[in-house]
Amino acid sequence: MPTISYFYGITILMFLKDKEHNPPHIHAFYQDYEASFYISTGELYEGEFPVKAKKLVKEFILKYQKELEEMWEKEIYKKLPPIE
Repeated sequence: MPTISYFYGITILMFLKDKEHNPPHIHAFYQDYEASFYISTGELYEGEFPVKAKKLVKEFILKYQKELEEMWEKEIYKKLPPIE
């Protein structure tokens, strides 16, 4: 599971599509929290996440939505810059 980005203590990862189920999503880890977020909307898909951290993940997804969708489809992962 490649790490795509890290910011404000939040780690963003993506599992390989063939080994993972749809819909396209990323996984985020922060302290003891783990959650999945839709790439299409940035909304929480599964799990629990603190409100402030959830907003940061959504901001990251919306900023890099095109790149994340491409990574999901092509299974070619790259590091993305953190949000500031």
